[in-house]
Amino acid sequence: MAEITAALVKELRERTGEGMMDCKKALTKAGGDIEKAIDDMRASGAIKAAKKAGNVAAEGAIAIKDDGKAAVIIEVNSQTDFLALQDDFKAFVAASVEKAFADKLTDVAPLIEAQEAARLVLVGKVGENVNIRRLKRIEGDVVGTYLHGNKIGVVVTLKGGDVELAKDIAMHVAASNPEFLFPSEVSAEAIEREKNVFLQLNEDKIKGKPAEIVEKMVGGRITKFLAEASLVEQAFVKNPEVKVGDLAKKAGAEIVSFTYFKVGDGIEKPVDNFADEVAAQLAAAKQ
Repeated sequence: MAEITAALVKELRERTGEGMMDCKKALTKAGGDIEKAIDDMRASGAIKAAKKAGNVAAEGAIAIKDDGKAAVIIEVNSQTDFLALQDDFKAFVAASVEKAFADKLTDVAPLIEAQEAARLVLVGKVGENVNIRRLKRIEGDVVGTYLHGNKIGVVVTLKGGDVELAKDIAMHVAASNPEFLFPSEVSAEAIEREKNVFLQLNEDKIKGKPAEIVEKMVGGRITKFLAEASLVEQAFVKNPEVKVGDLAKKAGAEIVSFTYFKVGDGIEKPVDNFADEVAAQLAAAKQ
């Protein structure tokens, strides 16, 4: 029998969302085998939900379906990453994205309605909240996609070029997460904010310098900011010597749009403090 260490209990707790004492009991019963403990907990219905997270579903998966001319990207949320890795959840996500693509859906509401019965069956089986959160359909001359695990999904549309180029650019977007396509899309407000931040952070460096020198320093920072924030100006991840926009041009293509989805973006996640839970469990045990 393997030693039931605090680290092992913590790992099981993180993977299942269950309480510390329940995890320790499950590990003891399973002889310290964490995989068997998880199987036993699932079989007995013990894995109900991430209790400390309430009903907030902020984990989950991104899924994409495309045919080179059109794509649909969706986000389906679960309460725990543990569930997002299970076959039942994966099957629901796969069926949902297939439905969205086949029906050429452009809004998430019809997909939610169509999949509600299957969602309720899944929730009843796993005891955890599951939500189809968002959907976007993209069409274009050339459409390429990239899925980083199940957490980040990107769709890129090109005018000209080919699918492989679009996929390469989509991979770059997944890695760099640009805010804009072109520098011209960056608002004056965003540029002004960046300017003010730069001046505040470099107050000591610019103190006493002539106005024209300060202006050049600010201009350099803004140029760098625009390059960092806009896709066409970023250095391509596979070849930093080439900008993404130039990469497309050399292939006779123009980047029309990109869509970036990341699991849980914008969802406020409850903060769970393991140390506080341990203290609470010990206090309860003494009563």
